[in-house]
Amino acid sequence: MTSAAHSASALRPSPLADLDTAALREAHSAFARAYDDLKAAGLKLDLTRGKPSAEQLDLSDDLLHLPDGRYRDAAGTDLRNYGGPTGLAELRAIFADALRVPVGQLLALGNSSLTLMHDTIAFALLHGVPGGELPWSSRPISFLAPVPGYDRHFTIAERFGIRLIPVPSDDNGPDIEAVASLLETDDSIRGMFCVPVYSNPTGAVYSEEVVRALVSLPAADDFRLIWDNAYAVHHLSDERPEPIDVLALAAEAGNPDRPLVFASTSKVTYPGAGVAFFGASPANVEWMLHNLSAQSIGPDKLNQLRHVELLRDADGLAAHMEKHRAILEPKFAAVDAAFRERLAPWGGGTWTAPSGGYFVSLDVLDGAAKRAVQLAKEAGIAVTPAGATFPYGDDPRDANIRIAPTFPPLDELTTALDGLCTAILLAEAETLLSARD
Repeated sequence: MTSAAHSASALRPSPLADLDTAALREAHSAFARAYDDLKAAGLKLDLTRGKPSAEQLDLSDDLLHLPDGRYRDAAGTDLRNYGGPTGLAELRAIFADALRVPVGQLLALGNSSLTLMHDTIAFALLHGVPGGELPWSSRPISFLAPVPGYDRHFTIAERFGIRLIPVPSDDNGPDIEAVASLLETDDSIRGMFCVPVYSNPTGAVYSEEVVRALVSLPAADDFRLIWDNAYAVHHLSDERPEPIDVLALAAEAGNPDRPLVFASTSKVTYPGAGVAFFGASPANVEWMLHNLSAQSIGPDKLNQLRHVELLRDADGLAAHMEKHRAILEPKFAAVDAAFRERLAPWGGGTWTAPSGGYFVSLDVLDGAAKRAVQLAKEAGIAVTPAGATFPYGDDPRDANIRIAPTFPPLDELTTALDGLCTAILLAEAETLLSARD
């Protein structure tokens, strides 16, 4: 903590909003001095993206020399050649239980689940989906977007001209009453983005009640849940949510084609050289394979074999992810500790303490998030733009900031968090003083 930050602490912290104007001005002056010290430090730190650290990438370096002397799968197929559009059965078996998708309904494909989501929506726009009478592009369409949410989901929809409708969420998932009302009153809705386990950025885990409702609510026959299960195995504690079998629940509800499950090894092994998965009903799997056949004669099966040899089986996957946890858990603890020490005494924000995933969601004083991120940037601390967790970058409260603690070394992370807190407190004091002038 800087000397100026210490002087701010000497003011006997209390919630900024409760201070009288004179005390608020005094706090603002102390925060401004701390911020000047921060800028003078000449920092160059980055909290923008949820990337694995180099230490995490090292965990998978055996991939660089695998496969070890073989190029055939368990069935004896030569994996160097064309074919195998469904991907290696051995790899699909490793991930089937964690994703709650039967091996026969799970495809192992290229390196990016984001690419798969993009292409899936493109296929639906051009050709329609099972159960639908027309391609999605035959009329204006909309997607529901739980907020705060994942900016890259929003980017895909915006790129295709799909209107995004924000839906509020809590620790159990999206607001089902809001979803039901929108589905009932807006017949343009054809999809919904979902991150059901350790949602980006809040870390929320959908409850079974919410999932049952999502697969049961009346909707168009070609309505799809884009079920991005990106963090299904990314635990940060011994508290593990029981995986929910969304495909089985959808079939039980009479809507077997509604969920489209996506996942990848991007934060398990190498983000640029991993494997992406697609799981769905038999009709949707057949539809996907038919569409993919026009662009590929099969995925990189040798890379899939490398992953099989690295991870071995479901137990090997779990052991591998425990190594990730050992690296990440102290970083998430550092976020919580910094906010407790620097923000909480001033009533400076509320934040999540997720049991898994890659992000922390921080809500600061309404109207202060963009200013806080700007101040941090000017002091050499890059933070995800305020509003990025809402469609079109429009956070109506200007309050949410996504924290990505995974990439920096712990000492750099601690420094960046302390500086960010200084920027937040200064921004909040400015906002409150502006409202009183």
